[in-house]
Amino acid sequence: MFKMLKESCGLFGTICEDENVTSNLIYNGLISLQHRGQEACGISVLKDKKVFIKKYLGLVRDSMPIDMISEMKGNIGIGHVRYSTVGMSRVIDAQPFKVDNGKFDVVLAHNGNLVNYVDLRKELNNNGRDLISTCDAEIILRVFSEELKKSKDIEDAVLGAMERLEGSYSVVSFLSNGKFIAFRDPFGFRPFCYGTTDSRKIFASESVALEMNEVPLKSDVKPGHLMIVDKNGKIEDKEIFHCKNSAHCMFEYVYFSRPDSVLEGKCVYDVRLKLGEKLAEIYDGDADVIIPVPDTSRAAAEGISRKTGLPVAEGLIKNRYIGRTFIMPDQTMRENAVKMKMHTIKSVLKDKHVILVDDSIVRGTTSKKIVSMVKEAGAKKVDLWITCPPIISPCFYGIDISTHGELIAANNKIPEIEKIIGVNNLCYQKMDGLIDAIGFNRCDLCTACLTGEYPTPIAQKIADKMKNQTSLKKIRYWEDENI
Repeated sequence: MFKMLKESCGLFGTICEDENVTSNLIYNGLISLQHRGQEACGISVLKDKKVFIKKYLGLVRDSMPIDMISEMKGNIGIGHVRYSTVGMSRVIDAQPFKVDNGKFDVVLAHNGNLVNYVDLRKELNNNGRDLISTCDAEIILRVFSEELKKSKDIEDAVLGAMERLEGSYSVVSFLSNGKFIAFRDPFGFRPFCYGTTDSRKIFASESVALEMNEVPLKSDVKPGHLMIVDKNGKIEDKEIFHCKNSAHCMFEYVYFSRPDSVLEGKCVYDVRLKLGEKLAEIYDGDADVIIPVPDTSRAAAEGISRKTGLPVAEGLIKNRYIGRTFIMPDQTMRENAVKMKMHTIKSVLKDKHVILVDDSIVRGTTSKKIVSMVKEAGAKKVDLWITCPPIISPCFYGIDISTHGELIAANNKIPEIEKIIGVNNLCYQKMDGLIDAIGFNRCDLCTACLTGEYPTPIAQKIADKMKNQTSLKKIRYWEDENI
């Protein structure tokens, strides 16, 4: 998918008996989580009560030196890959972060997004906390550190932090006294799992990061739970904050997570396959060929094929050497960005009635370009099938959909969208099909971007206030001090 829709980040933490392999485990884990963030990366390890941190801009394999990895030894470590949904893109904003708590250092990284970022930042500044970055992970670290200093108890500190934080946060952290900590927001917005062997414990955003290091998936860190691992590898799992329902992000299954990951016991590939089957149950599949928009729509295309008997073909080929951070120097090149990243196979598309399959439509500009390319390649008719319902409202919990004005479905009906993007028929997933494919009760999924109904109060208040304002200003709602 090329709509430049981005997620906040991926995190990794480990406790390992062999101090010589810890940093290698982190490196491998971050490579497997690279799809979650390509903006920056960082690693921190603990050795003899001393904390070592290295941060870089760019991809793990390009920016993180292998010789540095081999030199960073310790039994505890965390790592992070970042895309910023808050703050700026600078090395100083990369994670992990460290703060001196008086008796020990606290190191922390997180995946998610704080809704009350502005208020907490003002509060910390007014209390004399010298923030060094614009990243919300530093806010979480400072809040947690304050609570820990006040209570001198990890459980009480995490509870105090959860009572002050609104938003999504899956957190890995360690104290320089040797304690490793993992906790997850009470709604469980972002994925967070762990696995164990006799010699190592790993916590990560997705199960693929465990499997990369030959550690079997054990379970998920439950929403509102705190897990503490001591220096001997003993794990305590405690519920700190209870909510009646979860709010797992539906978009993790639709698009963001790797298809080979398992989230909350559900294989992402299987969910996407079923999303395609659900589409085929409600729309007419009278066409010649099914074409997935690479890469996240392949499983859904296969699901449609199983139901309809229509063949799936690779009519669109992705240029894998042009990443999301590719910089185009002039307007003409920017307008042709999709062509630079993708090319059509004319022999597959010529004179065909095509079902084009994609996971979502956000702004519509990319979909319009892709449809145009397919028609230019000779397709006689193009239908567009989308595996999730229309996105009509911003996400406050870690997906970079920040205003109503940028969303084509927030401002247009389906017939109008069909005309704008130039497609013959636009077929969106139904809400019931989405929920059935993922396999949760509706009350345990966050579908706020599809409904405008938010699990947390500040997000709802801001969205309600701003939904009738169609300004295309770039500032994200949760960073706007004037709201």
